[in-house]
Amino acid sequence: MATVVSTKEKILKAAIKLFSQKGYLGATTKEIAKEAGIAEITLFRYFPSKENLFEETLSVYSFLPVLKGLLPRLTNMPFEKALKIIASEFLNTLESKKYLIKIMHSEASNYPDKVRKIYHSFVDEMIKTLASFFEKHQKKGVLRKFNTNSGAMAFLGMFFSFFNARELQMMKKYKELEVNKIIEDFIDIFMRGSVK
Repeated sequence: MATVVSTKEKILKAAIKLFSQKGYLGATTKEIAKEAGIAEITLFRYFPSKENLFEETLSVYSFLPVLKGLLPRLTNMPFEKALKIIASEFLNTLESKKYLIKIMHSEASNYPDKVRKIYHSFVDEMIKTLASFFEKHQKKGVLRKFNTNSGAMAFLGMFFSFFNARELQMMKKYKELEVNKIIEDFIDIFMRGSVK
């Protein structure tokens, strides 16, 4: 049985596709509407501005909703195992959005302030979400006391820097590294600095 795709979903799918190909600055609402098979006026009924559309696209396709969906299931899991799942899902999300990330990084300095703030608010929310997970483990006595925001930045930063070298900088030596081994090594380093 075929699923019915709503107009909003069509717009968001078209937006992620065109933002990934042309960037935020290059993709026009007219092109996004055409890709979605609707009139531009219809797009504006759902999203009053291109900034609103970009914000909603990030809220649906970034790592943040994945992380928020994961954490409740990981709360009672051994901490190291939970970290491996978070790292694996983070790298999978980055990999699946690598064209969007690449183009966003290349044009980010030209973003209007409003768009830059939208992007940074998603990154901040992701860090706060992971930090709250670490705080719960501090309260359980699993983790030593440390600034959980800094810990979340360090954790996500390790994996983002690996992804950046491997996919965005296309450094051959990182291409050859096995992802599961990198996850294990990075988590081992992180655990030694965070577990009681």
